[in-house]
Amino acid sequence: MLEEAGCDLLWLPQPAEFYPAGFATTVSVKGVSDRWEGEARPGHFDGVATVVAKLLCAVRPDIALFGEKDFQQLAVIRRMALDLQLGIEVLGVPTVRDEDGLALSSRNAYLSPEERSNAVELPRALNEAAEAISSGLLVSDALAAAKARLTRAGFSRIDYVALVNALTLEPLEQAGGPMRLIAAALIGRTRLIDNIAVGL
Repeated sequence: MLEEAGCDLLWLPQPAEFYPAGFATTVSVKGVSDRWEGEARPGHFDGVATVVAKLLCAVRPDIALFGEKDFQQLAVIRRMALDLQLGIEVLGVPTVRDEDGLALSSRNAYLSPEERSNAVELPRALNEAAEAISSGLLVSDALAAAKARLTRAGFSRIDYVALVNALTLEPLEQAGGPMRLIAAALIGRTRLIDNIAVGL
């Protein structure tokens, strides 16, 4: 696959090389990692920040590309690169979506046909909320409508649907500044996440 893509060089360190005996260092990015997925998956972002920091230090790229689908992870990595003065520009890559708008994810394979059909309501709910907020609707009303739409679509648990500052991921009660709508919800046994930018 790499040859077909035109890859000239592959660096493939073995675990023992990357994590030598006695490895005892963890990178922890406070603040931006505390809420949302950080609450749902304690310690997850410490692992992400540590392995990505090691990767960036080893490779020393000028630019690093990370998908926007896991927007919180992107925010954590951006904060880490800035705080540690790695001299790397961290860029977000737009989420790749299926024709009906559902974000592509390995988790989608766990959805039954009916669940897959209903799962598209997640991006639709976010888009509807974004349009409502951009049009001046109260943030709380837009978020409540999005949650109600997900419930009607068969999502059994909604972990969060929130409007956040795109840099700090702190929740916003009023529209303003760089904004992102983020969501995580369970349909069947599959937990899906998604997010979209919101403009005024």
